[in-house]
Amino acid sequence: MISSQFRQYTYSELKKATKNFTEELGRGGSGAVYKGVLSDDRVVAVKKLGDVFQAQEEYFAEISMIGKINHMNLVRIWGFCSERRHRLLVYEYLDNLSLDRHVFGLSFLSWKQIYAVALGTAKGLAYLHHECLEWVIHCDVKPENILLDSDFQPKIADFGLAKLLQREGDGSEFTRIRGRRVDVFGYGLVVLEMVRGVRLCNWGEGDGDGGGALASFVRRWRGEVDGRLEGRFGRRPTMATVVQSLMACEYEED
Repeated sequence: MISSQFRQYTYSELKKATKNFTEELGRGGSGAVYKGVLSDDRVVAVKKLGDVFQAQEEYFAEISMIGKINHMNLVRIWGFCSERRHRLLVYEYLDNLSLDRHVFGLSFLSWKQIYAVALGTAKGLAYLHHECLEWVIHCDVKPENILLDSDFQPKIADFGLAKLLQREGDGSEFTRIRGRRVDVFGYGLVVLEMVRGVRLCNWGEGDGDGGGALASFVRRWRGEVDGRLEGRFGRRPTMATVVQSLMACEYEED
């Protein structure tokens, strides 16, 4: 059933669905995203990819693999377009858009919602790292790539694009272990930004020491944790461990 929902679209279909790509939802390193409505009335997000250097056969193989990935905390991909120079992906549309709009914008998340986003995002990354038949690393975990549905449950977007767009960097092989660590680090930054409500790059503003607020926070946090655990822990856990830890301290209303 899942595979039958995944299909190839023509460029003209997606151009019509997006009204010639008029309503832009966001823009990032991998391309711009537009809102659209398919002929079957499904509302979708259509991403126009930037340069894709893979051969056509390899591109089809990678897209097909991404299309088979299914988890409640991952954005569902409905299909793709590969026509001449055009490379597009068709995703489900989520009502509350991306996390950054709620963390850094005028609308804010409650502590209960922050916990739900942290847990759901961790579950999605853990699935990619530990349960996918073909391992997938994200390499770009950030609030802009975490979308929220109508119930403010998180879904990770743009997974698999690092491999599709060959963003491993300078031609070096991006190993599974290294990639997982990058994702864990990115996840940690997202949690810190949700808790503080400020982008990490802005934490030092106003304190006159070029980022001292962030450095002070990290030193204090590490000191407290090291003291409690007496150094008996790894500073870069797996996402599966993160999920277990969050579920063990289930959120309680004040």
